[in-house]
Amino acid sequence: MEAVYYMISYDIDNWEGFSQYGPALVPLFKKYGAEVLASDTAGIVVEGEGRMMNAIVKFPSKEAALGMYDDPEYVAIKKFRTENTSRCTMVLVASLGSRVG
Repeated sequence: MEAVYYMISYDIDNWEGFSQYGPALVPLFKKYGAEVLASDTAGIVVEGEGRMMNAIVKFPSKEAALGMYDDPEYVAIKKFRTENTSRCTMVLVASLGSRVG
């Protein structure tokens, strides 16, 4: 199994509503073996158009990453992100030299 990484970027429009998202993720990250490698709301845009929140989350496999995304528990809490953010991009990428697909 090859590790994969979610690269996630979005703007937070409603901090109060969004504040429930992070704590709700903790048990799911544990369940699927995820590790937050980076998370920052003050990243420095070097090129292109930046977003307020940027994160990189490592999963042990593509199956684990997609399994969490499709998990009914995640579907129930995803609204804390989708209803309180905009311009969201989530991309699943493989380790250097590997492929996700």
